[in-house]
Amino acid sequence: MGDVGVAGVGELERELRRLDGAAYGRYRGLVGEWELPGGFALRVVRAQADPYAPPARVAVRVRGERAGFPGELWDSPVRRRALAGWLVRRAAREAARESAFHVDAGGQEVLARSSCTVGDDGSVTLRLGVALPGPRRRIDGRAAWELLGEGLPWIAEHALCHDGERAAEAAGFVAAVEDSAVLRERLPELGLVAFVADGALLPRRSGADDRPARRGGLVPFRAPEELRVTVDLPNAGAVTGMGVPAGVTLVVGGGFHGKSTLLRALETGVWDHVPGDGRERVVAHRDTVKIRAEDGRSVCRVDVHAFVDHLPGGAGTADFSTPDASGSTSQAASLCEAVETGARVLLIDEDTAASNLMIRDARMQALVAKEREPLTPLVDSVRSLHRDHGVSTVLVMGGSGDYLDVADRVVMMDDYRPYDVTARAREVAAVPTGRRAEALSFPGVTARRPEPASLDASARGRTRVRARGTDHLVLGENEVDLRAVEQLVDGPHVVGVGLAVELLVRRGHLDGQRTLAEALDLLDRDLAGPGGVAALLGVHDDDFAVPRRHEVAAALNRVRALRVRR
Repeated sequence: MGDVGVAGVGELERELRRLDGAAYGRYRGLVGEWELPGGFALRVVRAQADPYAPPARVAVRVRGERAGFPGELWDSPVRRRALAGWLVRRAAREAARESAFHVDAGGQEVLARSSCTVGDDGSVTLRLGVALPGPRRRIDGRAAWELLGEGLPWIAEHALCHDGERAAEAAGFVAAVEDSAVLRERLPELGLVAFVADGALLPRRSGADDRPARRGGLVPFRAPEELRVTVDLPNAGAVTGMGVPAGVTLVVGGGFHGKSTLLRALETGVWDHVPGDGRERVVAHRDTVKIRAEDGRSVCRVDVHAFVDHLPGGAGTADFSTPDASGSTSQAASLCEAVETGARVLLIDEDTAASNLMIRDARMQALVAKEREPLTPLVDSVRSLHRDHGVSTVLVMGGSGDYLDVADRVVMMDDYRPYDVTARAREVAAVPTGRRAEALSFPGVTARRPEPASLDASARGRTRVRARGTDHLVLGENEVDLRAVEQLVDGPHVVGVGLAVELLVRRGHLDGQRTLAEALDLLDRDLAGPGGVAALLGVHDDDFAVPRRHEVAAALNRVRALRVRR
């Protein structure tokens, strides 16, 4: 939003007075740049065609010197993202005074969002929706000026500009996000795949409310001595907690004692969290992917023979496709797809896994001969995943003791308290069960080359990318079911995934020759740092959040029209 062609202060008010009473569609004449009172700049990106259309999209820009934030709050990409996360939440609170405004502030996670960005010069840009007033389908110029010429400057002044009263809050927010990001990046050098700080509060209020559970009866997390790690962070200093080492980690315990709650915290540990969330210092390796069974999903030419040796009728599984996968074949495909696209840590909860892909015990081996059973359970290849391919696994398991044979360590959750029971687990595992391993290794995956034409994001000649909650993505003519992609945060995050798929095709990263992993490497470069929002804004002016490669790959793999080369 530059200064060239910007209408001066007062021009917008005069234009709205001139349009007062005109047909509603003439709001489209406002598209362009205007100077607002207070030294703020307004850009009308898209106006409404009628009062029932989606709200107009506008952007308010505050120059760095006008915003006035100290340089140490925006002197790195992580700090700029954090400051933007704090500012957009302030803006959403101020905008709530007027129902016509809609600001995407996000939830407990601090993602790079199109709704608010901070430039490397300290400038701030807020993007929001505005429902322009239009009684009887006529422009209400006075009410529109109250929104655009008075309401927006109020939000900019009170939410986007520095004030001494809330300086400590802003600094604390930025420091917490920076510490989380640094901690995550340090995991590999520490030999860890995850870290849970002492004092963390993991339970959430409900499945529909991701805020921390109310404190009554909550048990703060405390690391077992055997897994206790101390990490020095740039702002918090020395922080202690439980380090989850690379390898195979088993989380066990009775029902309702916190196993799945711990795994869910690790699942969301790929994102930074707002102060007060309880998980600010719960982090997972940035290439952590949650895997589950997913009846009915489509699979396109995935090599699943590590888990599915053959199918009835003699169909091969090294080049497996189906429009309607079973629980076991869907989980096998999702695991192989994750490894193909660079996952370094897999999270699996027995509650959402296909039991026949997880384990086949000694009695079932005795009853059903191996030559009659096409499935090879994960228990027999999970160690090879780490040993031969560098992929660690964290499993929640309460019903099968056979995983004790292959676990590097075992953590028991008891009343939400973790205990290292590895030594006792090895004693138990020393008693033979008679079970025989059915595989010696995980053989790896076959690279695939998606055909870009099968991922067309256009419908009737226009790019169409929309979210239906966190469950579905509309990509051109395709509706993509994302219910099993559990690391998506919200609707704007789903939109960001769709835009990233569109970007892969538009920039030629997917050209039918590059492997999917190679194309995702190029996408990572496009979306790194502050350029991520800018890259996706090129095709979409509605709210979105910048995704990881893994959610992009998961969506792409679930497009039913997908075609790939091997």
